Amino acid sequence: MISLFQENTGLLEEAVSEEKTLSIYKLIMDGGLGGQIIIAILFVLLAVAIYIYFERFFAIKAASKVDKNFMNQIRDYVSNGKLESANALCKSKDTPTARLIGKGISRIGKPLEDINTAIETAGKLEVYQLEKNVSVLATIAGAAPMIGFLGTVIGMIVAIHEIANAGGQIDIKMLSDGLYTAMTTTVAGLIVGIIAYITYNHLVVRTDKVVYQMEAKSVEFLDLLNEPV
Repeated sequence: MISLFQENTGLLEEAVSEEKTLSIYKLIMDGGLGGQIIIAILFVLLAVAIYIYFERFFAIKAASKVDKNFMNQIRDYVSNGKLESANALCKSKDTPTARLIGKGISRIGKPLEDINTAIETAGKLEVYQLEKNVSVLATIAGAAPMIGFLGTVIGMIVAIHEIANAGGQIDIKMLSDGLYTAMTTTVAGLIVGIIAYITYNHLVVRTDKVVYQMEAKSVEFLDLLNEPV
């Protein structure tokens, strides 16, 4: 009785040990060539998404930094007619807001409508620079799950092909390649898609804050020009 219990315990421990050794790498390798190719594509997409996110994150973070005294200094320079000093101050600040104000200062002396148009045009260019490559994240967020589902379809085709060639003798091991391909590619595609979707929306929110900041400072600058001398 004791020996039977020990034997069963040994089998259980062996089964648990085998279960623990099941790794992600083994799942991918057991998925066949089709699954490995799709996983490789998804891995490349994930690397691209992470690179774009961090590159844009730090760029947008740098663009959002504006000196609190910047507009006060601009107000003093413009009020005292020191346009060259105001323009030099804008050039010393490498931010979208400073470039917009600098564009407006360079147009002082022309009709206010022309100044407003120049600032709006420069603003569109700045927004374009902020949003550069962000749309790629949106594309990855939509494409990655679809690529994963493509792997699912390929895996099911492989499984059905094995069943058709089995001659009525169905063995789960024979279906393992197709099932591994179907499951691993689906999970990988969803993971990549979720990461790209979250990072995309985070960058959009941060970009919107910078755009709002540029609009607020531009309006403040135009109000300054409208003030009576």
